[in-house]
Amino acid sequence: MSAAKCVTPLESWPAKPAAERRQPPLGPQPVPDAPRVPELRMAPLLVPAQPRRFVRVPTHAVGVLPEHREYPRATLNLPLRLRSTGGVPEEFPVTLVTRNISSTGVYFLCPRQLAVGASIELEIVLVSRPLGLGNVVVATMAHVCRREPAAMPGWFGIAAAFDDVQFDRDDRIPSRYLKP
Repeated sequence: MSAAKCVTPLESWPAKPAAERRQPPLGPQPVPDAPRVPELRMAPLLVPAQPRRFVRVPTHAVGVLPEHREYPRATLNLPLRLRSTGGVPEEFPVTLVTRNISSTGVYFLCPRQLAVGASIELEIVLVSRPLGLGNVVVATMAHVCRREPAAMPGWFGIAAAFDDVQFDRDDRIPSRYLKP
């Protein structure tokens, strides 16, 4: 077999001979400043006047949407169950999936059109251990902040803000960790 295309090597030569190149300046050179480290800012994590919320979502372990929000959102697809809307319990709770979640709210797709300001009850599964104990579920009351049509016909994107958050576990917590 013979090659159809021939390759010619190219060599890069300096434009000026070595004698004409600039010599570095003689004498002491200034040292660039060391990068500054930002100061740490201390803020309280929980304020007793507000309802219970997540302290923080571990956004270092999951993707964060490129936004400058006070509470960053983590793009997590967690199972979510819609238990009641407007104080009326669902006969058959709808199981959905979250799109993103933060310490103050959640965004999910829903096949029902929920009114803005409506009170809803949600269960979000944070940890699921199908073969043993250790499941962690967030049971929360929330209200709908925003509703927008989704790409799927008949579905809506629902943004809800948490009013109160409670964690439920199916395993026994040792008594030494319980408050007296």
